[in-house]
Amino acid sequence: MRTIRIVGLLVWLVFGYGYLTPSMAEVIEGRIRVVSGVVRDKESRKKLENVNIFLVGQNIGTVSNTDGEFSLKLAEADSTSDIEISHVGYQSARLPVKALEKTGRKEVTIWLTPVTMRLDEILVFGGDARLLVEEALRKIPENYATGANMLDMFYRETIQKRRRYIGISEAVMDVYKTDYEHRNVNADKVQLVKSRRLLSQKPSDTLAIKVVGGPNLAISMDVVKNPDALLDKQSLNFYDFTIDVPTKLDDRLQYVVTFRPRVVLPYALFSGKLYIDKERLALTRAEFTLDLSDRTKAESAVLRKKPLGLRFRLQEVSFLVSYRQQGERTYLNYIRNVIRFNCDWRRRLFSSVYTAFSEMVVVDRDEHPTRVIQRKEAFRPRQIFYDSVDSYQDPDFWANYNIIQPTESLEHAVHNLVKKNRKR
Repeated sequence: MRTIRIVGLLVWLVFGYGYLTPSMAEVIEGRIRVVSGVVRDKESRKKLENVNIFLVGQNIGTVSNTDGEFSLKLAEADSTSDIEISHVGYQSARLPVKALEKTGRKEVTIWLTPVTMRLDEILVFGGDARLLVEEALRKIPENYATGANMLDMFYRETIQKRRRYIGISEAVMDVYKTDYEHRNVNADKVQLVKSRRLLSQKPSDTLAIKVVGGPNLAISMDVVKNPDALLDKQSLNFYDFTIDVPTKLDDRLQYVVTFRPRVVLPYALFSGKLYIDKERLALTRAEFTLDLSDRTKAESAVLRKKPLGLRFRLQEVSFLVSYRQQGERTYLNYIRNVIRFNCDWRRRLFSSVYTAFSEMVVVDRDEHPTRVIQRKEAFRPRQIFYDSVDSYQDPDFWANYNIIQPTESLEHAVHNLVKKNRKR
């Protein structure tokens, strides 16, 4: 296994490159009911991000943004259903759809109660952390999808120079996934349905570098499906595993296993946590960061191309991958990737900090897809998007698609970028 296969699929993330013009997808027909709210910790009153919000009994859902806010578009027929809200380390909440309909200016607040547990509250699987991970890998065929699925996903990518947004892109995409029994991602494909991009036109913001990331993270960073991402049997020998304090997710007990490198290899390894359902031994969540102790190794895993004379210094590479149980199976739900780095030119005194943030969430899933994404339709690893800046001026661009609700700071950034671009 080589570290560069961890993500493996590349896209121009930064500055001055657009998106492939996609085909249009069908929009949900009929009346649409919009439910929204903000999720907070009941004890600290802190807003909670990446909270799962989904329609009970169906595959429709989203996650809360960094301000704890969410919005979900549902068909009129779902008005009598319930919404479930769940987050790792908290008791889940369930509310009727009608209770989340916004009335006037008042935002509906959902309070989640944190769960505190001790390590001795549950019987640890054999007392051996590595054995627990091995058993979770062995049970992948019986815990995850046995057939093909078509995922509807929303993808957002932002680039910040210091605290200022200089690039924002979004897409709705179809992701075709084969069964999980053989952990083979070769037939999995991503197809863009609708997308848009907005870039700063300031010359000082133009910095063409190539790093790992992009919409194909839906395939490459599905750590359960793709053994090259993190969890192949050979790689287990490179890490030390320990049992951490257990927690709850979707009101189910979760083993928490921490891992860190135990050997030095020619490429960078990871440190992080794995969450494993106690009853079914299904991997439900993975949080991990790239080891930066050797900068040369770490940067070779992320950086693909940079201009001559530009100095690149990596500060952070982190991933979050989560899954959600539905019925007797567990499915991919959410992926987040953060790459933070310094850039400066030789002979210049000051450097700039850039942050490339991308996240994607499954907003719907078809368990019996009638089509396969063809190779000519698929988003290719080295493909570059192109899209119109003007599209960001359309307030109904997403129509009835479910997305991750933009934060207030992001909406403000869009307004400023559109305004500045109009002047040029």
